[in-house]
Amino acid sequence: MKQILLIEDNAEIRENTAEILELAGYKVATAENGKIGIEQAIEIKPNLIICDIMMPVLDGYGVLHVLQKNDELRHIPFIFLSAKSERTDMRRGMEMGADDYITKPFTETELLSAIESRLKKAELLQKEIPAGIEGWSYVAEAATGKDPLAALKEDRNINKYKKKQVIYSEGNHPGRMYYILKGKVKTFKANEDGKELTIGLYNAGDFLGYIPLLENEAYKETAEALEESELAVIPRADFEELFYDNKEVAHRLIRLLANNVTEKENQLLGLAYNSLRKRVAESLLLLMKKFKEGASAQFSIHISREDLANIAATATESLIRTLSDFRSEKLIEIKDGYIVVLNEKKLRDMIN
Repeated sequence: MKQILLIEDNAEIRENTAEILELAGYKVATAENGKIGIEQAIEIKPNLIICDIMMPVLDGYGVLHVLQKNDELRHIPFIFLSAKSERTDMRRGMEMGADDYITKPFTETELLSAIESRLKKAELLQKEIPAGIEGWSYVAEAATGKDPLAALKEDRNINKYKKKQVIYSEGNHPGRMYYILKGKVKTFKANEDGKELTIGLYNAGDFLGYIPLLENEAYKETAEALEESELAVIPRADFEELFYDNKEVAHRLIRLLANNVTEKENQLLGLAYNSLRKRVAESLLLLMKKFKEGASAQFSIHISREDLANIAATATESLIRTLSDFRSEKLIEIKDGYIVVLNEKKLRDMIN
């Protein structure tokens, strides 16, 4: 049962509102002023808080300010309840981080609809967000209440890229981000001699090109299709609207993107300190993690030796010799250009 904390100094309104909420199936805790309300919030950690603005001891703005400073409470949905309906009061509350604003007198339907909406969005934001397009779906639905995948199919331009075709180049300034609908993409950096180091691998369902939008800087790497691919183009304005207009969505989206950054950092750390055999084994496992389809299926991939060498940060000749060793040790098999992983466990043991 969801629990709601109601902070209201008017006894009649407090009792009537609590009764409405209890009849709707919510567990209700009440407080007659802001100070007691904060104490209640710390103790019970409710699923949602409804708070009057004009109260003795501590007003609603003060309550929200204190809650925003508490890491355990700051993400609880917060609805202001007040007889003051001036636009400036509403703006101040929303700018402080309130999720909604209900003016007195209100109907039972208005109250319950606002609560249900905020609880639904909070539930979406509390879910473990998967990587890629599914994760974007969660945060987008939390922000708009719409199915972003349906909108993606209807409203987005789809760009098609051939194998080795560049999607964006290092040094250029971004005006969009991308969903990969089909195919595989790599991102890489190149030195003055043209030597490439692959720093990111992306599959259908991933999105890329978002970090420069957040940093408002030029691309720091080049993106290139590993095979024929189709990418949905997400204009910068749409990304910024989603990111900046909803603080909770921004918080969850940052966590989602941070997972991708952490994964990239761990990859680069391994490239810096691991032996050649470990780097090649780790590169194969990385490809397996990104591109394997089905939990039980044997993993195979058709990738050029040059691209694999760039992932492992080694010369193509050294990579080929190492693959030959792995083949002799029956860790992999090579058929018609495909690399087939035969013993995942031994590859993992090699890098642990």
